[in-house]
Amino acid sequence: MILLDGKATSNQIKEEIAIETKLLVEKGIRAPHLAAILVGGDGASLTYVNAKVKACAKAGFESTLVRLSEEVSEKGLLNEIEKLNTNPEIDGFIVQLPLPKHIDEQNILMGINPDKDVDGFHPTNVGKMVLNLPTFLPATPFGILQLIERYNIETSGKHVVVIGRSNIVGSPMSILMAQKRTAGNATVTITHSRTKNLKEITLQADIIVAALGIPEFLTADMVKQDVTIIDVGITRIVDNSKKNGFRLVGDVHFESVSKKASYITPVPGGVGPMTIAMLMKNTLLAAKRRG
Repeated sequence: MILLDGKATSNQIKEEIAIETKLLVEKGIRAPHLAAILVGGDGASLTYVNAKVKACAKAGFESTLVRLSEEVSEKGLLNEIEKLNTNPEIDGFIVQLPLPKHIDEQNILMGINPDKDVDGFHPTNVGKMVLNLPTFLPATPFGILQLIERYNIETSGKHVVVIGRSNIVGSPMSILMAQKRTAGNATVTITHSRTKNLKEITLQADIIVAALGIPEFLTADMVKQDVTIIDVGITRIVDNSKKNGFRLVGDVHFESVSKKASYITPVPGGVGPMTIAMLMKNTLLAAKRRG
């Protein structure tokens, strides 16, 4: 069993980005600038955004954090988005999800200039992804593709089962894995909460991408020998034996499934770090487009 080390791989990618950034600056081109809008004070979102800011500093990027009150109106948030859309100093930006219930997330994502949408969520970029045209790929699926490529995992002709159909991971992952690309050319089955005989399907899988948000859902009896496991989930569960009172687990029962897997991502330290690295890769791409 080989651990797919997202932390080490993302650090390698960030180093590559830092080298490219240094070369741009030496040519007299402004360093890439990534902005993030954070609404409210959700602890997990703040931690994640702070990690992005630190990663930017390490790679030589400029970064801006726009913090807004939980009570901000949808119109107020859209006004802030428009400021970033029209600011020539900002190459790309993200709006940290989830948003408060009174704000329509789809309206917000539609308000972002597709040329600055480094999360890859705008319908224009999603459409380009579906057609396999150059675009910003959604950061988490992009990170998974990079992990698969850099560990030389064969995907051509393999059966990939994706558990979960979210617009952020499950749906784009199923599209990308079926396309003609290095980490692609697979036969893909997408499953979800209404899928019948899920276990029968997962037992046929050469590669499983688990992205449904249910802790330790995928167990050893649901997978075949030598399967490759990509665990996208991350959930805090109470654990009084830990100093902080909780532990982080994925959608896969790691202890049992890892005994059958040929490759598996740990949680934490698997897919999570790759997401931030890909956000930066997209921002670098935006800066290069700007010239």
